[in-house]
Amino acid sequence: VTVHVVHEAVRREGEEELKRSTAALAWSGLAAGLSMGFSVILEGLLRSHLPDRPWRPIVSKFGYSAGFLVVILGRQQLFTENTLTPILPLLRQRDLPTLRNVGRLWLAVLVSNMAGALVIAWTLGNTGAFPPEVRDAFTSIARESMAAGFGLVMLRGVFAGWLMAILVWMLPFAETARFFVVVAITWLIGLGGFSHVVAGAVEVLILATTGLAPWNAAVFAYILPALIGNVLGGVALVEIGRASCRERV
Repeated sequence: VTVHVVHEAVRREGEEELKRSTAALAWSGLAAGLSMGFSVILEGLLRSHLPDRPWRPIVSKFGYSAGFLVVILGRQQLFTENTLTPILPLLRQRDLPTLRNVGRLWLAVLVSNMAGALVIAWTLGNTGAFPPEVRDAFTSIARESMAAGFGLVMLRGVFAGWLMAILVWMLPFAETARFFVVVAITWLIGLGGFSHVVAGAVEVLILATTGLAPWNAAVFAYILPALIGNVLGGVALVEIGRASCRERV
């Protein structure tokens, strides 16, 4: 499979996404935000049941992949996937209607992702769905995400956006290996502590909804810089991919 074939497959997928209605994007994005809670849930469950040893993150971070598996294999709308796919049609058309359409898609998916993340975060932090030791693990995971400052969260977000764009680039031809590709890339994001705006939003909103951190810190010290970094990382890969195609022509 050549880079041109991959580029064309991703571009066509982007064109299909841009044809979807705002309502369809929003409902799918809401489902994705809710589903990303499983990344926190499974990682918290693994952490609470594993001994506190240096190797524990290597195992527990496989739980971080759970939400991504549900979202990506379930074809739900995740914002970080959409930093790549709709940009390729935009770069081909280069007109105002396509730009507005990309903005519509980004806004619908991001807002609905955040709404889903908020609902699942409140549920994890404020109900008895999980025993106290597991909720303590959720809090510990969230505090680790909040520990970095604005600049570091943004830098880590660039790496996460880059890796998510690589994942999107690989999936069209992964075929039966899709499960393993998703797990490998997202496990690396988790183990590296890279900032993913939706998965991380679930974590930090647990702190905000339980009063363990101020809302402005959750939004402006984590969600906003992670968002900026994810967009920069995803769009950078688009340019590298297009440059690679031009070089091979």
